[in-house]
Amino acid sequence: MTTVDWLWILHPVLAVVLVYPLLGVVVRLAWQTRQRRVASVKHPVTVGSDHSDLGRWLAAAVVVIVLVALTVVIATKTTPSEFAGGVWRAAQLLMVLAGTVASLVALLRCKTASLRLAFSLITWTGVLSLGAQPEVWRLSDNPLSGDFWQSHYWAGVAVTGLMLASLAARQEILRDLRFRRLHISASVLAALLFLAQAITGSRDLLEIPLSWQKPAVYSCDFSARSCPSASVQDAS
Repeated sequence: MTTVDWLWILHPVLAVVLVYPLLGVVVRLAWQTRQRRVASVKHPVTVGSDHSDLGRWLAAAVVVIVLVALTVVIATKTTPSEFAGGVWRAAQLLMVLAGTVASLVALLRCKTASLRLAFSLITWTGVLSLGAQPEVWRLSDNPLSGDFWQSHYWAGVAVTGLMLASLAARQEILRDLRFRRLHISASVLAALLFLAQAITGSRDLLEIPLSWQKPAVYSCDFSARSCPSASVQDAS
């Protein structure tokens, strides 16, 4: 494996090592918090605050690894000399990346509801802007297409938006029953999206060849599921 290949597996490694274990802990704490509040089960009094704090770190981790994935894809798709738009476009994308990270940090630190909402929208806009670049591969951009709903990218964008919404509304979720119910519904949807991400991410890893294998793999006819070398061998 080359350096580029190691960079390409950085995103799934972070997901497996960091995000999914943290997700399991957050889900368990959420269930315990619900039991303690509704069924009066005698769980420790700290389960609620632990769920909130770890959920905050989970949301931030999801945004960070999505930014890592987008950055790696854009930076390694071609050589620097072949990069579309040259230095000026690269500088623009770096500014978008820096602004998105800064907005995420501000979201984690600010207390005012309006600022939290603004920074969550800015962060998500930054993610969408980087994801919209031509170097980022997507199955489909058409919501009426079946491929769109099987896309690892779009499910990732959706779960990122839900994570940012939970960060923005964190204080309101703690205080307001209506926000808490909405948070539960959004969390169930996020859990389903995380499951979809695990499935589609594993599928996509099977489809990404090593850098030195790409010329041979991309010479294949994906519609016919055949490769030139295989055809030659079969003919002989």
